[in-house]
Amino acid sequence: MIENARRTALVASIAVLTWGAVTPIAGIAAIDMTQSGLGSEPAEFEFSRTGQGPLGQWSVVSDQSAVEHVAIEHVSHDFHEDRYQLAIYKPTSVKNVAVAVRFKIVAGTMQSAGVALRLADERNYYAVTVSALDSRVDLYRVLDGRLERVAGVDADIVTDHWQTLAVTAEGDQFTVSLDARPVFTAWDRTFLSDGRIALWTEDDNVTRFDQIEITPLPWTK
Repeated sequence: MIENARRTALVASIAVLTWGAVTPIAGIAAIDMTQSGLGSEPAEFEFSRTGQGPLGQWSVVSDQSAVEHVAIEHVSHDFHEDRYQLAIYKPTSVKNVAVAVRFKIVAGTMQSAGVALRLADERNYYAVTVSALDSRVDLYRVLDGRLERVAGVDADIVTDHWQTLAVTAEGDQFTVSLDARPVFTAWDRTFLSDGRIALWTEDDNVTRFDQIEITPLPWTK
């Protein structure tokens, strides 16, 4: 699935919005984690959180099971209810987009991972999440810091195992896949403007991310 997205996007010329400016680029953003040294924060990301409490620690770590043998890891050992950690990819702000990411839930109370879309700020965005604790895949809107479920289904989410989460957002339609299999399509019109993409996790989780690809799609109303 990720390879198909790469081949499609590499032949397209796409305009990506970056902090109010329009920068024409060709192809997808396939995030290269090897450019950051082990133990350092991943390049081209900034970090925030929804809710109260300290930020978690985001760093590049060695993982021989990852595609390039490195992964982005979030670590927090401080539990706060309704706190969601964000690693925001700075170069891209876009409305319609396809995002694919491999994730591995290593440890933690809530055992969750996901991606944020159309992020206006740390209190307003969509989140597509997986939970090994609840065995679910869900689409949420985070509105003024409150998590509200839009849609979701039961799914097999396994801890300490790489899986692939993908979402395509076009207008008010969201199509979500897990391990290259479509799991649901949902509709919501809360956020219809450009926004940032972010890695998402919850509370005191240890979560790893690998092979992150962002494909901007044509802008529509």
